Amino acid sequence: MDQYIEFISNHPVLSIIWLALVAMLISSWFKSKFSAIRQINPQQVTLLINREDGQVVDIRAQKEFNSGRIAGATHLNPEKAKQSDFSSLEKFKSKPIILVCTTGMTASGIATAMHKAGFERVYVLSGGMGAWQSASLPTTTGR
Repeated sequence: MDQYIEFISNHPVLSIIWLALVAMLISSWFKSKFSAIRQINPQQVTLLINREDGQVVDIRAQKEFNSGRIAGATHLNPEKAKQSDFSSLEKFKSKPIILVCTTGMTASGIATAMHKAGFERVYVLSGGMGAWQSASLPTTTGR
């Protein structure tokens, strides 16, 4: 214990940075546990699609969407998504919606906006299409 006190007194800036990092990690953990938006893996996506008629919504650019997507996915223009224009998805409001982007980062912010717009069951594919392809799950191409 004396060594901790000595380190803190000798390195106050490092100690404050360390405490800030710990606080941010704890805060992030609590946010993820109590958030209405859940991150799910590719296997959970297939279960939602097969058992609960989940709808995959791909928010990547049209060119990426056409080059490879999850079968049955609906495309939502990324610009419309960022402007919270979800009018094309109103028919899916009662279904579980799984948002997919390239890495899973963009989809998280859009999922929050969708939840605020009244979509009750919104999920994000953790890792995005990269995780789907890494799991060797099928994709479809074309328009």
